[in-house]
Amino acid sequence: MSETRIALVTGANKGIGYAIATGLGALGYRVGVGARDEARLETAVEKLRAGGVNAFGVPLDVTSARSVTEAAALIERQAGRLDVLVNNAGISGEVGPGWVQDPTTLDLDVVRTVVETNVIGVIRVTNAMLPLLRRSASPRIVNVSSGVASLTRQADPDIEIGPVMAAYAPSKSFLNAVTVQYARQLADTDILINAACPGLVATDFTGFQGPRTPEQGAATAIRLATLPDGGPTGSFFEDDGVIPW
Repeated sequence: MSETRIALVTGANKGIGYAIATGLGALGYRVGVGARDEARLETAVEKLRAGGVNAFGVPLDVTSARSVTEAAALIERQAGRLDVLVNNAGISGEVGPGWVQDPTTLDLDVVRTVVETNVIGVIRVTNAMLPLLRRSASPRIVNVSSGVASLTRQADPDIEIGPVMAAYAPSKSFLNAVTVQYARQLADTDILINAACPGLVATDFTGFQGPRTPEQGAATAIRLATLPDGGPTGSFFEDDGVIPW
């Protein structure tokens, strides 16, 4: 089996996911670029390859069981195992003026849609990739979360945490909770799983509002994806260290 380490990054055709793929590629990883839109996927893979990254496309809709199963089969054929899974794909859901999701008027279908991608999609992909990850000597899973997932920060009136987002923020809190459950279940294995906060990054996800570049936003996820054996698991990190739950 090839000694080249294999990574899959979901939602990697643009923004933070693309920056994570670029960063892992620069470290010598062969990177599976996961994305729903096949045209954008092809463009991203071509761009990554032009930049020297050993990239291959993985058509992947995290909300589709069939798509996820086919993605796992593709990686099996392409590489035979998986060393790193970065669950980056995510959505905010419909927002009102000022990016507000008012819990008192929130459309429940928006909540369902957000949770389907941000939480259930992560579980679906992770479980499909686990057999491949178990073949790795040092498997790593990174769930891209958000600072708004922190209940400690959300509940502190002295901390500026952004607008009320009653679908998106709880979905990331849910994702963090799921991350902890995976860490507990996998505690007796070599798999390390953590959540990463990229900060407020200027991408199309945020309407290009934010002080951080995609490369800055990708840094914590890349660090967690490349943790040494015996590193932390079941924790929530940003650039400056651990984020309170």
